[in-house]
Order: sequence, then C-alpha cells, then structure tokens
Amino acid sequence: MSAVLIPGSKSITNRALFLAAAARGTTVLRGGLRSDDTEAFLAGLSSLGYSADTAGPEWRVTGRPEGPAVREARVFCRDGATVARFLPVLAASGHGTFRFDASEQMRRRPLGPLTAALRDLGVDVVHHEAEGHHPLTVHAAGIKGGAVRLDASLSSQFLTALLLAGPLMANGLRVELTGLVSVPYVHITIAMMRAFGTQVTWDGDILTAEPGGYTATEYDIEPDASTASYFFAAAALTGKTVTVPGLGTDALQGDLRFAEILGLMGADVAIGPDSTTVRGTGRLDGLTVNMRDISDTMPTLAAIAPFADGPVRIVDVANTRLKECDRLEACAANLRALGIRATTGPDWIEVHPGAPSAAEIRCHGDHRIAMSFSVTGLRVPGLTLDEPAVVAKTFPGFHEEFAAFTRNP
Repeated sequence: MSAVLIPGSKSITNRALFLAAAARGTTVLRGGLRSDDTEAFLAGLSSLGYSADTAGPEWRVTGRPEGPAVREARVFCRDGATVARFLPVLAASGHGTFRFDASEQMRRRPLGPLTAALRDLGVDVVHHEAEGHHPLTVHAAGIKGGAVRLDASLSSQFLTALLLAGPLMANGLRVELTGLVSVPYVHITIAMMRAFGTQVTWDGDILTAEPGGYTATEYDIEPDASTASYFFAAAALTGKTVTVPGLGTDALQGDLRFAEILGLMGADVAIGPDSTTVRGTGRLDGLTVNMRDISDTMPTLAAIAPFADGPVRIVDVANTRLKECDRLEACAANLRALGIRATTGPDWIEVHPGAPSAAEIRCHGDHRIAMSFSVTGLRVPGLTLDEPAVVAKTFPGFHEEFAAFTRNP
C-alpha cells in the first residue's frame, strides 16, 4: 500500500485567501497550495495592496475589511478562473479604479452572469472588448448589497464570488438562483465563510449572507480531492492500493465522491474519518453516472473508461465545455486518437471498451487533461503529452509524484 501526500486544494486555498484578505486581523493559513493559480491570486492581492507573508509553511494574511489599500491597480489573472472571478468582486467592495485582464484562454471563459449581478447591485463594471469577458474595469465605491438574481448554471464560481463578498456589503446579500452547477463547491464556500465568523443560510433557491464582515482565524487547508482522483484512478486501473491522508468523511470537497464511483465500478474503496483508500481488484465495470456536481473529475473517469468491461456514459456535464478547454470534446478526440470509440452530446460523453494504442495526447492547455491521460498511460506504453508542463496550474510536482507512486509495488 502506498500513502500519497496530495498538495492542498486549489479551490480551498483561493477561497481562504479571499476570506483572509477580507477579515479583520491577521489570518494564519496552513497547507496552502503553491501553484500557478494560487500564485496568481497572491499576486493579485498584492497588486490590490493586501499584505500576505507566504515565505514559510504558515501563511499570514493581514486583512482589510474596507477593501483594497490602493485606489488604482491593474491585475493580471493569468489562467486562473477563481482569480478572474473572485478578485473583481473583492475589489468592488472597496473604493478606487481597478482593471483586470487575463490570459487568452481565460478571456474566452464566461463572466457575464457575475458582472450582470454586480451591476444589478450598483457596481460600475465596464467590459473593454467582448461583453461578459475579460478585460474589464471595476469603478468601486463599495457595495450596498441587497437582493439579486443570478444564473450560476455555467459556473458555481459566480455564486461563490458574490457570497464571499456578501458580508462586506452594508446590507448583506440575498441571492435568488435561477440555475446552479457544481453544488458541492458552494457548500465548501459556505462552510469556509462560517469558519471565518459569518452567517450564511440556504433555503431552496435563496441564499443569504448577513452583513458584519469576517474575523481572522487559523485555518487548515485540506488536500485537493480533484488531484487525488488521478491516484485513486491509477490504483483502480493497475491493481495497486493507495491511501490519501487528510481526505475522509469530514472532507469539504465533493470531488471525493469520485472514489465512490470507482467503488461502483468494482474497486475496493474505504473512506475513513481521516483518509481514503482505493484498491484495484482487476476489474472495472461499465456504468452510467451523473457527474454534474463533480465535473472536474469527468476527464479522470473518461481516461480510464476504455479499460472497463462495458460502456461508460457520463452525463449532465455541459459545464465542462466551458473550462480551460472544451473537456468533453478534448477527451473524446484524445480517446479516438488512441483508437477508442467515444461519442459526445451536448452534456454527455460515452466511451466504449477497447485496447488503446500509443498516441500523443493534446492537452489544450488544460492541466486536468494532462493529468487524466497520464493515468491512461499506465496501460498504454508510448503514450505522450504535448504539454506536460501544464500541470503546474494546480500541481507543479505531479509527474514526479505520479512516477514515484507507480514505481511502488
């Protein structure tokens, strides 16, 4: 059995950085992820005048409930969706003129429902090129808050961004949802907001964040469940056993449910109080599974699907077409390049059993495509990635850790 230490969750790290920046006092964060996305978030906070010391294992962030310490700033969000969606809302809670831009990849990803909601709340937001996309400028004068309608069917990050800022609004925030995807990520947000001392309620389609701000605290960031999925899948595919400490029954992240899906396919899975263990049994059954709420792990399942004994159909994942790339089509095209029959629809992919042959995987600048098909490569000698370094977005040491795990008996 191999124990694999997975780095901290990107989603939790960047939420924690937002909350720490917004809180009164100095917050201590432990277990924070160091990656392209979190470095972009930290750089953005620095541009906005927030103070963060991340030199050691404990990060110390001095909060500013009143908003950015500068009255003018330019922030480059790189490829980070949480950076590009959360920081403009944080800036809007202060006073000044703040311009945001992002990589070409991130410029293509939608922002419109979020900025429309901000405008409904009285925030002056200007898109400089395509409406609903970066680059944009926020002319901030605080956010009074109140009631707003939001369509979060393309990304739950739109809702998270607004909720995180809700306690900073003079009147708090009441969000009426008209659509929502990736529900577990919203539960992460709410649990973390409560850990920083604020009140959030969720009743049907209505979420309410009370005014009053945040209080600095000490916060431990759990390992990334999406990243753990590659090691769980590798164990299920190769007959190995892997244990991931720090992800157990009390984990915040819904993506841990990926291990349960492997259990449905025939792997032995044990989720304990403080860890999760997956053991491959030599078989993988085909299945149909709804992955709407854990769609970041869709590519992981698609990448091992050819080795199941029947078709694997993944449904209700339309939002994966709007990630770093169109993940449905990227997975299908790469599987076809390996000689596997794969078909897609508007919100689904179906992969048929087969014997993959070596090919170069096109990563499309997407870390999850690169890491998912690295698992496929365990059973396909000669499989290569055209952009192996793209994993740095969330796990710079992935290839080394993955190789070490696969070398262990």
